[in-house]
Amino acid sequence: MAKRRRQRRRPPGTPNGVDTATANGALPGGGAEATEKSARTPPVKSDARQRTDRRPAQARFAALDLGTNNCRLLIASPRPKGFRVFDAFSRIVRLGEGVSGSGALSKAAMDRTIDALKVCADKIEKRGVTRQRCIATQACRAASNGPEFLDRVRDETGLEFEIITPAEEARLAVTGCVELFDRDASAGLIFDIGGGSTEISWVRPRDGENGAATEIAAWTSLPIGVVNLSERFGGRDISSDVYRSVVDAVRKEIAAFGDPAGLKGAFMAGEAHFLGTSGTVTSIAGVHLRLPRYRRDAVDGLWLSEIDVRGATERLRAMSYEERADEPCIGVERADLVVCGCAILDALLLEWPSSRIRVADRGLREGILVGLSRAHNRERERRRIRRRRRGAPPAA
Repeated sequence: MAKRRRQRRRPPGTPNGVDTATANGALPGGGAEATEKSARTPPVKSDARQRTDRRPAQARFAALDLGTNNCRLLIASPRPKGFRVFDAFSRIVRLGEGVSGSGALSKAAMDRTIDALKVCADKIEKRGVTRQRCIATQACRAASNGPEFLDRVRDETGLEFEIITPAEEARLAVTGCVELFDRDASAGLIFDIGGGSTEISWVRPRDGENGAATEIAAWTSLPIGVVNLSERFGGRDISSDVYRSVVDAVRKEIAAFGDPAGLKGAFMAGEAHFLGTSGTVTSIAGVHLRLPRYRRDAVDGLWLSEIDVRGATERLRAMSYEERADEPCIGVERADLVVCGCAILDALLLEWPSSRIRVADRGLREGILVGLSRAHNRERERRRIRRRRRGAPPAA
């Protein structure tokens, strides 16, 4: 009898056979202006009925995040209470593969990424985008040929990228998911576990705002992520001893930062919580829920206890590489990375104890959209002021 061929799992949030996410807009793991730390990110809505519109009557924004592991695009229009998503795209490209050893982006990784970015450029053109921002993070920051690669991207796709600083990356992550921060908490730790770095921000209610707004009290960027840790320690098969070594390595990085904002007491007293945005934490949430297929609506905003998190991470650690590849919320493209992601989260919980962890399936792209919307509103207001000065009727 012929053996039945095992179907390869796709990464969380990606429908079988396609790269776009049309049902909910944002995919796992997720501002043109300088510092708007108290920004709130409203919920994102999708409208599949308008997908064929090429010349929208209103503003339409594109947010493109090129990370060490993923290439993610979100196209949306602002609404009074959030954004309406017209198109989304996510593809694992592993741009930063091998950078920790060679110091440069490989030809294969650059070619894979160019292919994905051509899809993004086509979507941006077809959707009639009026304002866009394309950012590159740790892989291009660390690679000696990062700027040269982005010149090639511009020449071959027409997309203009900026390599953002770790500070800007942390700010965008906070802006993108801070709406999920518990306003009754005295402090929070927002973390974004990436492929080549992990951004950590400590937030608290802004003084005098009665919890209605938050501010970043302190932040740091650790030069460790799921890709470079997996290359350093291995990802397919990690023994208990090696796993402890990964956790210890991450803890040393976190401990070196200390407690500059003086918020550790709030965590020790149970008055603070974690808020995670990354493929790692959304995958852990899906495993905890035992979802037969990843669902953003079930994961985004989900509260997990520390026991829930440790239960899911222990399940993943006990699986073989093949079993993780078959796990619906992991897939073959994350199977060799997720255990190191679990180690980063374990290290965070050991250094900053928290009994509550909230999951955010939103992040950098949503933070970019908020910034684009603010810039658009400021420009529109300037036009209205100029029209009033000239005596012309205000624009609609």
